[in-house]
Amino acid sequence: MIAHLVGKIEEKFGNSLILDVNGVGYEITVPTPDYERVNLGETQKFFTYHQVRENAEELYGFSSLAAKKIFELLISVQGIGPKAAIAILSLAEAEEVRNAIANADAGFISKASGVGKKSAERVIVDLRDKVGIPSRYGATETKYNKAEEEHDEALDALIALGFPLKEASEALSKVDVKLPVEERVRLALKN
Repeated sequence: MIAHLVGKIEEKFGNSLILDVNGVGYEITVPTPDYERVNLGETQKFFTYHQVRENAEELYGFSSLAAKKIFELLISVQGIGPKAAIAILSLAEAEEVRNAIANADAGFISKASGVGKKSAERVIVDLRDKVGIPSRYGATETKYNKAEEEHDEALDALIALGFPLKEASEALSKVDVKLPVEERVRLALKN
């Protein structure tokens, strides 16, 4: 399996990118926040999910390991495939989507293209206990703000160390977000 790719953005179309990795172009489908964040000619790293089907192979890319883990949780829900999971992650930054699931905000999830009310409720029922505690309470905004909601590097670090998403987010909830990433990870590990 392809775990991640680092390369230069050669083309952008739809919600897909062509990533040139040492002369080989990989087509990667990404959520809207990641698509809008990257520019042609930039070198980027994407954590990838490689789906192999009988008639196709597809790569889905994410700028953070936490977003990839949320994607994997979403596709574990009956009736939610990779395209629906990408649509859900395209609603907002990964942390906002995780927060919406933790808050049982089915209205937010159902705004994704191709995801109805029943599918959104199934996502909430299946994943609410797996995503950790909410980082904030209340209704989730439908449009993300790039400057305000960058991915959490401390959360990515804990996931890379082998912590499940739920435990990592719970451990970080007890740590001041204004501390440097290394300090947040160290304090979360103590908890």
